[in-house]
Amino acid sequence: MSFDFKKEYKEFYMPKGKPNIVTVPTMNYIAVRGIGDPNDEGGEYKRAIGLLYSIAFTIKMSKKLDHQIDGFFDYVVPPLEGFWWQDGVIGIDYSNKASFHWISVIRLPDFVTREDFEWAIKEATLKKKQDFSKVEFFTYDEGLCVQCMHIGPFDDEPKTVQMMHDFIEKNGYELNITDKRLHHEIYLSDARKISPDRLKTVIRHPIKVKEQ
Repeated sequence: MSFDFKKEYKEFYMPKGKPNIVTVPTMNYIAVRGIGDPNDEGGEYKRAIGLLYSIAFTIKMSKKLDHQIDGFFDYVVPPLEGFWWQDGVIGIDYSNKASFHWISVIRLPDFVTREDFEWAIKEATLKKKQDFSKVEFFTYDEGLCVQCMHIGPFDDEPKTVQMMHDFIEKNGYELNITDKRLHHEIYLSDARKISPDRLKTVIRHPIKVKEQ
């Protein structure tokens, strides 16, 4: 049976519908950066997702190609994730999606090195005849965070975010969103296949112990 990150690391991918505190270790990702409304058809965000999955599946299928990765084991490609911010805004202003800056990512298994990643870029470029120059090997140390499962449309996320912020305020923490510590979402549902009211999204915000 293939290793499934969502099942093996439920504390990071399957939180409850109530906020909880979690310390997230350093992880490596396939990443593409961009700006703009993610809902724009044919926009930069949609193209970025295509690039991410091309590299993710090139790495996953490497065992059938000429590149053997040390320590490789069969696994399910982890879910799509995103780090989001807007200039001059603490948190997220959902009413102004055109101003979004984002880093769209897919987690890499720990056995994938930067050299393996570079091989995948070259392999995908050769096979798919596409430009993968925007795709990067991205390392992120997330640290102490509050997170919660949000069920429903993306535009309803502010309700869940407010619940998270109320929770940390009551428990001696404060929000710590900076230019290095970002609003984070993990997409557990395929928005193309299910209704918006059933979407499952992990929302995660960086925090720190409140100063006395």
